Amino acid sequence: MHVQISRVKIADGRIPEATELFRESVLPVVVAQPGFIKVYLFSDHTQDELIIESFWATSEDIEALQVSGFYQQQVGKFGAIFASPPERRVFTVALEY
Repeated sequence: MHVQISRVKIADGRIPEATELFRESVLPVVVAQPGFIKVYLFSDHTQDELIIESFWATSEDIEALQVSGFYQQQVGKFGAIFASPPERRVFTVALEY
């Protein structure tokens, strides 16, 4: 199993708006992607920051999101809600308990 972690600063006070957009527009299309397992969305209102952890069966599933432009399309939905571009990293899950 592999995880894609995206960390992003949100424009001041717009975490509720970002969360709703994620739930209504991004989540439905993400769960339909091949290899999708689960997703977590974390918020820190004191830092205006979101962390999204999406779990996938293979690293190729995650790579396909980049190559196809899917990831970039989803990021584009947030426009000015994002105060900066997301930082994105991919890891292999070494231990799950």
